[in-house]
Amino acid sequence: MRARVFRAAALLLLAVLFGWWSLRAPRSAGAASARGPERGEVTLCDGQTKVSFDADAPKTSASGQAIADELMRKWREQNPGRDWEADERSHHTIAPAADNSGLIGNPQGATNGAITQRDVDTWKLESERFVVAGSKVFHSADELGSTIAVSCDMCHPDAANTHPETYPKYQVQLGRVVLLRDMINWCIEHPVRAKPLAADDPRMRALEAYIYAQRKGTPLDYGRR
Repeated sequence: MRARVFRAAALLLLAVLFGWWSLRAPRSAGAASARGPERGEVTLCDGQTKVSFDADAPKTSASGQAIADELMRKWREQNPGRDWEADERSHHTIAPAADNSGLIGNPQGATNGAITQRDVDTWKLESERFVVAGSKVFHSADELGSTIAVSCDMCHPDAANTHPETYPKYQVQLGRVVLLRDMINWCIEHPVRAKPLAADDPRMRALEAYIYAQRKGTPLDYGRR
């Protein structure tokens, strides 16, 4: 009799434990499903811009590019205006700087070592960046400080008809021999209606660089009317 009672109690306990396990298993799976996939996070080199991603998803070149693109999208959104150079190039024609690659390997005069590809690339990059900055000023009434919303390009699209190669020359408007920067300031004061720029103002220097660059290949002929 006791043996039968013991076996019955043991079977009842096994049944209870099996039922508990059966109910518990689906519940755990459901909870895991509700939590969603495991998330990872990557931070841009600025230490602030972050993007989360599905850590369980396959790692491919396409998924890596998508993460990088999203990081840069967020960075640009948080840093408006930082891509001014690319933006300016996309809207206006910029004459390229001279190709100095033929100088690679030659000595650099008083400096140590020979000219390298990196030297040539740096010269081109920085020269063109300076010119692009001038284009930005040339095409912007705000940059020029215009009080009537007039910019240089409204009379001289892409610096056309500015003839920097003819300066210095006698300029009738000023009644004397002038440099290009003098004529730039005359235009800034009159058609543009803004305050003249100092000779060392970064905007003046950039404007001169842009105007000269746009006439690339034109022979110098100072004094020509």
